[in-house]
Amino acid sequence: MLLERGMQALDVELVSEAYAIAANYLRRSGALPDSLITDDRLLRIIVQMYRNGELNKIRLANKAIAKFEVKFETRDVA
Repeated sequence: MLLERGMQALDVELVSEAYAIAANYLRRSGALPDSLITDDRLLRIIVQMYRNGELNKIRLANKAIAKFEVKFETRDVA
């Protein structure tokens, strides 16, 4: 399913599948709480990369995991 926002279309299915993969990994690693609530930080990373042209859900999830870990895990440790 595609949703249009302004002039950009968003493949909701692709983004949601990439989010599910990334969130599952991050929850298992302890970086995200075990909750059904969507993490806006992770979703923003995935949507931005999708809009920048990444259309492979596995690559999208893996890159989002790496970016999330760099951006947010180091802040939590300090």
